[in-house]
Amino acid sequence: MGKDNFMKAMLSEKVSMTPNGFVADQLSPEEFAGSYELFFDKILEISSSDITGVEGYGEFNEDGTTSYSTCREFLIDTFAENKEGYWLNWRELFATTVLEREFFERYFKEMENRIRYCEGRRYLVNNNTFFENMITDGKTVVGFPDWSRSGICDFLLDFAIMDLNKPYLKIPERLAAYCQQRGVVVPDFKERFLCMAYFKGLDTLRWHASIDDIESCKSIMKSIRELEDRIYAM
Repeated sequence: MGKDNFMKAMLSEKVSMTPNGFVADQLSPEEFAGSYELFFDKILEISSSDITGVEGYGEFNEDGTTSYSTCREFLIDTFAENKEGYWLNWRELFATTVLEREFFERYFKEMENRIRYCEGRRYLVNNNTFFENMITDGKTVVGFPDWSRSGICDFLLDFAIMDLNKPYLKIPERLAAYCQQRGVVVPDFKERFLCMAYFKGLDTLRWHASIDDIESCKSIMKSIRELEDRIYAM
């Protein structure tokens, strides 16, 4: 069974892989403020998918399996230097790009210190919820055509990705209020959100550094630096 068919079989019928609409990146902040609950609803629908029979953590392989037994293994090994392929010897970027070793090591440690809060939190995640990868009509439809990075992790990963993309939309702040209004209990919300945000932030940062996208690197670093104060102010 191919990955697309595997995903179709796993996803709730309420989650669309072939939505009609426009790229969500086109929404203005005001338009998002009027439709964010729809986005949150659909991402939570993803996380409610039945993953019975799927073990471990990490992105899905082509056969629908994962590669890691624990969340810690997944998050830490993502940044291993000896992986074959694009990221082999990636730490050379510290010497050849704008990627700052001190910055990376600081927030890697912040991530590592919080993994225990995410351990055991196993949900289906899209893992690519940047606004340019979501389709909406701004009113009733939000869909996710790209499942290439999907896998098993803490569902807050998908919300952290949204915030990394557009921190001015206040995703964690809105999400905390949304959950409270609906009686959705998310234990250790703040620490889990920070863990997922630092994980995806650092992974995205090194990608933009590897292609010499200096402006994106500056933006991501600013977002990562400011996040802890935002979260603890909630």
